[in-house]
Amino acid sequence: MTRSLAERPRLTFWFEFASTYAYLAAMRVEGRARAWGVALDWRPFLLGPVFAAQGWETSPFLIYPAKGRFMWRDMARRAEALGLAFRVDPPAFPVNSAPAARLAIAALERPEGPAFVRAVYAAQWAQARDVADAGVLADCAREAGLDPAALAERAGALRPRLREHTEAAMAAGVFGAPSFAAGGELFWGADQMEDALSWAATGRLAPAAGQGDDPEDRP
Repeated sequence: MTRSLAERPRLTFWFEFASTYAYLAAMRVEGRARAWGVALDWRPFLLGPVFAAQGWETSPFLIYPAKGRFMWRDMARRAEALGLAFRVDPPAFPVNSAPAARLAIAALERPEGPAFVRAVYAAQWAQARDVADAGVLADCAREAGLDPAALAERAGALRPRLREHTEAAMAAGVFGAPSFAAGGELFWGADQMEDALSWAATGRLAPAAGQGDDPEDRP
């Protein structure tokens, strides 16, 4: 018997629109959660305050140039493997993601919320558009089936929520994006998304490749 949404185990997905690797997770996590029978809680937050608490004034990909060069190449490889478009020339990096995050909080009150999140990520990392631009975000809202003016109005009413999300992320031990939380455990990185889903669904990690059922084969 299929469990109702309220009965399913839950996974919290902490994401930041400025994060390249969160793009890889955000475009797939809803479908994978459905396959695992896990309910998903989307939580946009800001990495800036998280980095500041660690003594960083900017992205570690800028602080450590070799790490940054690796990230851009790694992202290109991984996006290609996943069938996702990826542009290595975003209009700005780090990205001013606060406007998009505030709108996402409002959008996620509605069923169209995940589609809006994906539209923003695609605009930023697949199309190299500036997601700090109100016109770009309005396009993303329309693509998700949302009214841009109504969404902006609701986001204004919820403005303090982004700070609350960021503080909650830090309290949960989040130090980067994407992060996932389930059953008192924290997982970091798009490459740990399946581990997080497995933990949420079963309370353990899925067997390593070649040692049991592959979760990618789940319906």
